[in-house]
Amino acid sequence: MMRYLILGALLGLVLAFPGLLTVAATVVAAVLAQPVLVAFALGLAAGARARRSRRWAR
Repeated sequence: MMRYLILGALLGLVLAFPGLLTVAATVVAAVLAQPVLVAFALGLAAGARARRSRRWAR
């Protein structure tokens, strides 16, 4: 639900300010050009989705 709100806000800003699309594309391209940042973000996403055991495994 929250991602749809963020996506809608970004789409609204792009429609209100057309030049913002170029800036957003530049920022995304710059972040994706850094493999360390991409790997770190994927690691955070995987860690957040991993189910954690509440008790010790035997």
